[in-house]
Amino acid sequence: MKAHAFAAVVALAAAAFVAVATPAAAAMADDPVVSWSLAPADAVGPDGRSWVERKAAAGETVTEHLALRNHGATATTFILTAADGYFTETGRFSMLQAGETSVGAGTWISVASDVLVEPGATAIVPFTVTVPVNATPGDHAAGIAASVLSSGTTSDGTLVGLESRVGFRVMTQVSGDLAPVLAVSGLTGEYSPSWNLFTPGELTIRYTAENAGNTQLEFGETVDGVTTQRRDLFPGETRAVAVAPAKVWPLGLVSMDVTFESSVPTDAGLAVAPVTETIVLWAVPWLHLAALAGVLVVVAAMLLARRRNKAKIARLLEEARAEVRREREEAVGASA
Repeated sequence: MKAHAFAAVVALAAAAFVAVATPAAAAMADDPVVSWSLAPADAVGPDGRSWVERKAAAGETVTEHLALRNHGATATTFILTAADGYFTETGRFSMLQAGETSVGAGTWISVASDVLVEPGATAIVPFTVTVPVNATPGDHAAGIAASVLSSGTTSDGTLVGLESRVGFRVMTQVSGDLAPVLAVSGLTGEYSPSWNLFTPGELTIRYTAENAGNTQLEFGETVDGVTTQRRDLFPGETRAVAVAPAKVWPLGLVSMDVTFESSVPTDAGLAVAPVTETIVLWAVPWLHLAALAGVLVVVAAMLLARRRNKAKIARLLEEARAEVRREREEAVGASA
């Protein structure tokens, strides 16, 4: 199975995973600083893996090891736990926090509840993954972590506690038929016109991606020639996606093709055909129509003013001619 560089340091409050190469540190005002790291291992020591990926049949038990190193200055008892894994809305891997109940692969892992590690030492701890006999084929995600509890008081005297944990991902692919499926729903588009007559507006596309198959998926979409990767989804997970706006001129009824691509990072041999859907919506050039209406109003006003001026000039000429005729008639009458 293909592995990607990843590991974790997690504070319980945020459950955010970062690299195990940087030891975690936990301390409150009343506790000494504790620093530690955790990584996959064999029976001898760390083996260079970022996380564990194993293939197993339903009913099978596999044995793995973890390496827990105490970087602190005091002997520390670390709590070892396993829990279901998931991807966050930003596509980062995490595992359920303490107090949340695992119902999946997190329950397959058996490990010692705690381990005492001397300062500067590394403990190699075995753990097993037992796949239930009724487990469904495909990818199942969990995490295993080492944590410490710290406590202290805030500036107002309140007693607080924090559980900090370091962990890594444990992926199990259960043997059987693998069926990668990316389902897309709620595909919509929204056009926002530009307030500059000489620049195009923006078309924002939104959709919901669901991993409807039984394998982990990397997915993304291509819009207007631009491809964006959206990281991973585990089976059953969904993610709401807003695509970066595409530049579109307001030409009335416009359409935009959206191609959805996905792949299986845990099995490069599995091909997933891309799917293309089309967004059709109105991009009405309101600003351009308003500008055109303004121009038409100005032209109409100019034409009306010109007509009025011509009528006024014609009336003045007629009045002048009438005055000349009157003066001639008066002159003829006087000479008679």
